[in-house]
Amino acid sequence: MDVAAWLSGLGLEQYAELFRENDIDGEILCGMTAEDLKELGISSFGHRRRLLNAIAALGGEPPTRDVAQSAASPTSAPTSAPTIDAERRQLTVMFCDLVGSTALSIRHDPEDLRELIGDYHRAVSETVGRFDGFVAKYMGDGVLIYFGYPQAHEDDAERAVRAGLAVIEAVGRLPARQDLRVRLGIATGIAVVGDLIGEGAAQERGVVGETPNLAARLQAMAQPGTLVIAESTRRQIGGLFEIEDLGPRPLAGFDEPQRAWRVIGDSGVLSRFEALRSEATPLVGREEELELVLRRWQQAKSGEGRVVLISGEPGIGKSRLTAELSERIASEPHTRLRYFCSPHHQDSALYPFITQLERTIGFAREETVEEKRKKFRETIASGARGDFEIDAGRVAFTAELCSRSQSQPATQARDAARSAVSSA
Repeated sequence: MDVAAWLSGLGLEQYAELFRENDIDGEILCGMTAEDLKELGISSFGHRRRLLNAIAALGGEPPTRDVAQSAASPTSAPTSAPTIDAERRQLTVMFCDLVGSTALSIRHDPEDLRELIGDYHRAVSETVGRFDGFVAKYMGDGVLIYFGYPQAHEDDAERAVRAGLAVIEAVGRLPARQDLRVRLGIATGIAVVGDLIGEGAAQERGVVGETPNLAARLQAMAQPGTLVIAESTRRQIGGLFEIEDLGPRPLAGFDEPQRAWRVIGDSGVLSRFEALRSEATPLVGREEELELVLRRWQQAKSGEGRVVLISGEPGIGKSRLTAELSERIASEPHTRLRYFCSPHHQDSALYPFITQLERTIGFAREETVEEKRKKFRETIASGARGDFEIDAGRVAFTAELCSRSQSQPATQARDAARSAVSSA
């Protein structure tokens, strides 16, 4: 396999020398993972996602013929696509549609329109790529995206919703002569996915089942700039997002009305455990572990410093154990500091601390610097907020971290912090 020609076909020819220096041939290429690409030094998430999608399309079997030679030899027989068995999967499907594409085609020259649609496609692809979404097909001004294929995650429904909100924001920021808006529909359920349909540029990974049809119908009913999800997706995301119940809606092709929900934004719930499990079940089979952490708590109360690390595979009850501990000591005086990591902010330094400090001050992301300064003064004046004792130094630190987390210039962050401290 000509790896350089393959990279060139993806528009990533700048990595050809890097792959050559590391002796990456067709066989090695088909087994590469995201970690391998990071180790190679490919820092762009979008480029890694594009490479992984293309590697998945190879089907795990490198072509037996040189790509460039096949293209240049008219007499050779065409190479058949690798055979990939379709899979029955729990899948979250997203349909994304650009609003007013017909009007855009009337107002724009075809070449300008081509450039605009290309920018839109790139914005969608790069945005969903950050959440491990798989772009299955471009359909003019529409995009079909899978979450849970080819790689499945336990939080694919959440990833899809976060990606949908991010797509609305990303497309809205595109430079254009008028505002661009999208509408999106998301549904979750069992589907059969993986069949190769079509040939050449029309080739796609087909999906069969009720789920894609429901997502398409929800997208059609969504208002511009909004995301509508099915009841099946809502059950998967718990209380992680603020949503509006649109009620049962009659949809073409469905005998019964389908309940729909509009996603407004992040709910602001601090604990993912609490957001996804509103009704905790009784703790069973963890008496020994619970007794151990309670003993450590008693030792800490007597002046002996203690640290307890709870580690294990996902789903065995780590968060449930800590929740039980909090309930047992709720009546005792203590200060609780909770920091939560997020799989969607792995590239954000100090994200748990930034989030906790934002909540301590009571920041809202849409607030201006002046509004934040006012909150700084009020927080310092009160001296305490929630589970935290607040002093001027902490507020200054908060100002800089939170402002940086929202892509504001660092100088504005420092000015806001100094102003708040001096005013106090």
